[in-house]
Amino acid sequence: MRESIRRLVDRGATVRVLAPSWKGLASHEIDGVRIHRFRYAPAAFEILTHDEGAPSKLASRPWMQLLAIPYMIVGALLCFWLCLRKRPDVIHAHWPFPHGLMAIPTQKLLGIPLVLNFHGAELLLIRKHAWVAHVLRFVIRNANAVLANSSFTAAKIKALHPCSVTLSPYGTTLASNPYGTTLASSPYGTTPFGHSEIAYVPKSTFVVLFVGRHIERKGLRYLIDAATELDPQKFQIRIVGHGDLTDSLQTYAREKAPLQVVFTGKLTKEQLEHEYRSASCFVLPAIVDSKGDTEGLGVVLIEAAELGLPLVASDVGGIPDVVENGVSGLLVPEKNSKALAQAFQKLATDPTFAQSLVQGAIQKIDQQFTWTGIVARQLELYEGLRSRRS
Repeated sequence: MRESIRRLVDRGATVRVLAPSWKGLASHEIDGVRIHRFRYAPAAFEILTHDEGAPSKLASRPWMQLLAIPYMIVGALLCFWLCLRKRPDVIHAHWPFPHGLMAIPTQKLLGIPLVLNFHGAELLLIRKHAWVAHVLRFVIRNANAVLANSSFTAAKIKALHPCSVTLSPYGTTLASNPYGTTLASSPYGTTPFGHSEIAYVPKSTFVVLFVGRHIERKGLRYLIDAATELDPQKFQIRIVGHGDLTDSLQTYAREKAPLQVVFTGKLTKEQLEHEYRSASCFVLPAIVDSKGDTEGLGVVLIEAAELGLPLVASDVGGIPDVVENGVSGLLVPEKNSKALAQAFQKLATDPTFAQSLVQGAIQKIDQQFTWTGIVARQLELYEGLRSRRS
């Protein structure tokens, strides 16, 4: 989202962000954009957001539902106050439950068009709380436009309430070079922006890389199980990041595959760059978790492909928008450790095939996930709403 906003500003848009505070965090600026933080509880209790999604927090700590009431009331009031002062052309509400609901009073009172941006998690809440469906239908009926981060999310929106949905995925953050300034000398053959020259380089040890939060929907337990199917002399699985499940996953890996699985912990940008350079393929073994949550898109797959890594991922959520099986990567059934291991073995023994997957992924990214196209379509939508309003 930060990259999206930065690029909108580069194209001449004026953006202000209304977001909740975190443990008393005051309003501030990021990349020259003003972030208006609204307070909804004493600082020690402003923990509904950040670190992990609010739905996950509410599921594990039901008492936090009490925070949702002041969150929505204060957020709605601050939305009205900010729009009354600044008179924006459009309100763009990410995560329509609850933020779309919070924006509707301002939309109606001030006549400002409302754009809803679904990321998937809000729709999956319906499995646990049926009443959320009624709220979302109400919000969708009142919206002036609806965006979805993937085909998977768009289909769920239309099943909930028939409407026009525009696909608006995220691109990568590689253009702002989060890995430092040395990507131009990448061993994959070029910088991540000279796509036609990217080459897959086989290595003596086949290194499988995962990068992300250690939470249930990432399916890391099945990745560890896959390691038991692999020759420890030929394969290594490296798990980057941290999360609520890190300790239990490390214990599980020590029991199941102590020689094949390495946890790196949280890395610096330079260390992360080294991991990407050293890897043979990238994996996202996502699942639909016990709360019904899964990957809305999987932007990390796009970033890994940009860096010349063949992709292996589960056939869930919005992942197939990025990974077309046998064309831009390998899709495997969720929760299937044997299928994961077989995919790694296929790539390790057939570098020509791995190279074709890399090129296929780059072509798909160029067609669907470049920021130039994403931002242009977003601005066109805004301009259309502004024109109809005037």
